[in-house]
Amino acid sequence: MPFQPFDLSGKVALVTGGNSGIGLGVAEGLAQAGASVVIWGTNEAKNQAAEAKLLQRGVRVLAQKVNVGVEAEVVAAMEEAIVAMGRLDFVLANAGVGVGAPFADVTADIWRRVMTVNLEGVVWTLREAAKHMLERAKAGDPGGSLAVTSSVSAIHGAPRNEAYASSKGAVISLIRGLAVEYGRKGIRANAIVPGWIRSDMTAGAQGSDVFNDKVIGRVPAGRWGEPEDFAGIAVYLASDASRYHSGDTFVIDGGYTVF
Repeated sequence: MPFQPFDLSGKVALVTGGNSGIGLGVAEGLAQAGASVVIWGTNEAKNQAAEAKLLQRGVRVLAQKVNVGVEAEVVAAMEEAIVAMGRLDFVLANAGVGVGAPFADVTADIWRRVMTVNLEGVVWTLREAAKHMLERAKAGDPGGSLAVTSSVSAIHGAPRNEAYASSKGAVISLIRGLAVEYGRKGIRANAIVPGWIRSDMTAGAQGSDVFNDKVIGRVPAGRWGEPEDFAGIAVYLASDASRYHSGDTFVIDGGYTVF
């Protein structure tokens, strides 16, 4: 039998924030590799559009309306997804929000809104996925891959975005802890760190000539990142090719942080 490490046939993947941007780019890549896909999002219309697009790949798809910042919704949706799909092999906690403001003007509401989705939402999502993977391991079916979408703001200064950067730094530390705690259960954990990517969150910057000149102009790759640029790393992390790769931070930014 030929070596096919990136074949995801028989695997089930869940992507939060999977109805647009990086999340949808990842979901499409996973589906192309043969995985059944679950996507979570808060916009029902975008969920349905993404589901229809993914179904064209000929795989099973489940779209759920979930606010990851609400613990009870995450618990219920995870249970529903596992019942519907039968198992869960890969989870990318990707849903996030950004609220830019001068640090001196940051309010408790702004800080809590960002942390609720970007940090607590990741905790609830990965916790519930880990419970399932641990139960599978007890039943003699070890394995599983947990991942999170962080940001280069976690490692570079992010003026007017301290709340966002703090949340994205925190999830990298979370992932490292999970990699160590669950390594002997066959569960690995890794973080993906995107640079400047075309998405709804960066729509304002995309239309700025100054930003495109001063920031995107210094990206060695010479362009904005696209959602589909994250399909490859997601397939790798979901596949058996990464079965010994855990606790890592993958910077995908066109070379921006090393220039």
